[in-house]
Amino acid sequence: MKKTEITGDAADGQLTYQKAGADTAKVDIALTRIIKLVKTTFEFRDTVGKPTLPIGHFSGVIDIGGGRSLAVKTDGVGTKVFIAQLMEKYDTVGIDCVAMNVNDILCVGAEPVSMVDYIAIQDPDPDILEAIVKGLVEGCRRADVTLSGGEIAIMPEMIKGKRENRGFDLVGMGVGTVSSDKIITGDKIEDGDVILGLASSGIHSNGMTLARRALLDNPGFDVDTQVDGLDKSLGEVLLEPTKIYVREVREMLDQGLDIRSLAHITGDGFLNLQRVSVDHGFKIDNLPDVPQVFRLIQKHGPVSEEEMYQVYNMGIGFCIVLPETEVDSAMRIAEKHDAGCYEIGRMFKDPDKTVILEQPRLRSDGKRFVSY
Repeated sequence: MKKTEITGDAADGQLTYQKAGADTAKVDIALTRIIKLVKTTFEFRDTVGKPTLPIGHFSGVIDIGGGRSLAVKTDGVGTKVFIAQLMEKYDTVGIDCVAMNVNDILCVGAEPVSMVDYIAIQDPDPDILEAIVKGLVEGCRRADVTLSGGEIAIMPEMIKGKRENRGFDLVGMGVGTVSSDKIITGDKIEDGDVILGLASSGIHSNGMTLARRALLDNPGFDVDTQVDGLDKSLGEVLLEPTKIYVREVREMLDQGLDIRSLAHITGDGFLNLQRVSVDHGFKIDNLPDVPQVFRLIQKHGPVSEEEMYQVYNMGIGFCIVLPETEVDSAMRIAEKHDAGCYEIGRMFKDPDKTVILEQPRLRSDGKRFVSY
């Protein structure tokens, strides 16, 4: 195995998510058009099935009658499947698939209850499919949900991978239930409320295209490289499953803590905080040390500080907003579940929903971070 140190000056020029191949600006343009179309369907149902939240929250929520609502979410693993292919290790990406869905369902106050999956595959190798589903089952165990169905599509002409006949894509859909009067939207946030951050397990399932370009396209790295400061190979670090936050967050909700906002920190980083219905800003002034893998990407991209914080979770995978009086109770529950929990900031009155990161002195400007 190769061993690499994080030393030396970064090369001239900055690598961005767009340059790496993920053009989020185009997606934003497309979403503007798509959302207009999607909203027209809201008129198709008058009672059961009618959406109760606008598009843009972490999960869709629909009325199912009897004072109950159903949270629905679909998401996938993205190009993290390429790391699985390069390492010939397929039994963890299913955990990511579950995590990306159930963590978003939590954000509206719902209890995740079930998942279905969709696997599009180049060659239906029984061993690979079994390993993928083992990961899904493990993710369901961690999230306390069932896997109630799925679909396998064999598409050798469409699906390609990083190894011959190893291509696949993995997507899931999750559902959860919530009392209609307990849906969390952020509208109850008050000036001075505390922002808690739950530690991530690493990159999770966002920004992998940028990470691969920064590291695996670098001749000094491959998935077997041992890097100073990391206790695993580079491939193992990149493949580390997304943290599932269901048990600690559900216990906080079930115990009646006055939780006013929940945010899954995925693609767009801390800009995800703005997805809730709130007329407040977010002042974050006490982030924990950034995990080494993010500094490795930043160094060898090289990637700017602004880009890093608007692509990655930077060590915080989930945020909770609640009154100061509830902080100790929330911390105790997080500790019970071995979840790293930090008091990272506070809310302040601001109709623009500005996100301020005091270190490294960044503030939101639309859908990006800028230095200040």
